[in-house]
Amino acid sequence: MSEVILWDYPKSSASYRLRIALNLAGIEYRIENVDLLGKDHLGEDHLARNPQGFVPVLDIDGHRLTQSLAILEYLDATRALGLLPVDPAQQARQTALAHAIAVDLHPVCNLSVVGYATKGKEPARTDWMRHFITPRMAAFETLLEGFEQNPFCCGSTPGLADIVLMPQIYNAKRWGADYSACPRIKFIEAACEKHPAFIAAHPDR
Repeated sequence: MSEVILWDYPKSSASYRLRIALNLAGIEYRIENVDLLGKDHLGEDHLARNPQGFVPVLDIDGHRLTQSLAILEYLDATRALGLLPVDPAQQARQTALAHAIAVDLHPVCNLSVVGYATKGKEPARTDWMRHFITPRMAAFETLLEGFEQNPFCCGSTPGLADIVLMPQIYNAKRWGADYSACPRIKFIEAACEKHPAFIAAHPDR
């Protein structure tokens, strides 16, 4: 079997998601760092891997895959991770929960977006992050009321929503976005922080 390689930037939310999932699957992988601050993602080598210039990129099973949500779907299908339920209605509800962060919140907090909108200046950059993260974390907290946290977002095992939530929590802490009034999120955070797959994936590990 060919070596699994993850082109990764530690603080990238999308890359963080994949590290969690690969750990959950018990897949051994090698990390190749792509320094976003050093503009490595705009270099010829990385653009050959992904013309969008994004991370992550994953080489696995003879395939080169991009876009974290698509890769998570592939890992779930090929490694039976059980990230989503089989029932179509429940699957749609849990996917929507995850997308509230991965699709609606994460893109507006992407470094390239924030850099363009704020010219990279402070306090505008931090204000931007807090402006979007705080209310959307509160919305996610409300959405969680439709699920039983036992102790993860939607049950007793980590799912897609947990995989996208923890990187967003990391971002909230980085930028000082307040989610202290979100007890369900705090409960899930505590459970994930004890799980080996999440521990090993943490950017500061």
